Amino acid sequence: MNQPNQATQLLETIGVAPIYDRIVKEAERESITKISRSKCFQLEKTNQHPKRVRLSSHSVGWRLSALLKFVESLQDV
Repeated sequence: MNQPNQATQLLETIGVAPIYDRIVKEAERESITKISRSKCFQLEKTNQHPKRVRLSSHSVGWRLSALLKFVESLQDV
């Protein structure tokens, strides 16, 4: 029997307190979304991309659950 992968399990729990939520940095964000850094910032300004989470004065990341939900919404189009 096929077990759902971690991303599938996370997507099934979005909105209910995701079990596997974590913060991802820029390189992983770009790998997940396939969107360049500059395009990401443009989309973020218009609320079309998940907002960054400030980790320190020089570091930001994104919630994995928000990025996966964002990617899923792009596939629906």
